[in-house]
Amino acid sequence: VQLVESGGGLVQPGGSLRLSCVVTGFTAGFYGIGWFRQAPGKEREEVSCISMTDGTAYYSDSAKGRFTISRDDVFDFVYLQMSSLKPEDTAVYSCATVLRKTGSESGCYASGYWGQGTQVTVSS
Repeated sequence: VQLVESGGGLVQPGGSLRLSCVVTGFTAGFYGIGWFRQAPGKEREEVSCISMTDGTAYYSDSAKGRFTISRDDVFDFVYLQMSSLKPEDTAVYSCATVLRKTGSESGCYASGYWGQGTQVTVSS
């Protein structure tokens, strides 16, 4: 599986960006694709994930209402549309193959393959 992100950049607070993840060679052993981010000095955190089977999406609390994940089955893209961006959204954003969390937890965890990451900077 190969993952390549694009779409990062510098944006002002309140602005929008759309990140893209090109997915090549996805296999049925994974649940889907997730977006993760890591800010300087902080641990990596899950932002959102989507099932490549039925499009079910999950969002972290920080992403709900502002970010939208989607997939394009024809061209094997997974997108993260980010709106109302805040300075605290500044981070390196990476896509990864994921498995679904089980039990009482919702969302996904990264397993297997990662893209190289794309920098998102929210600043005036």
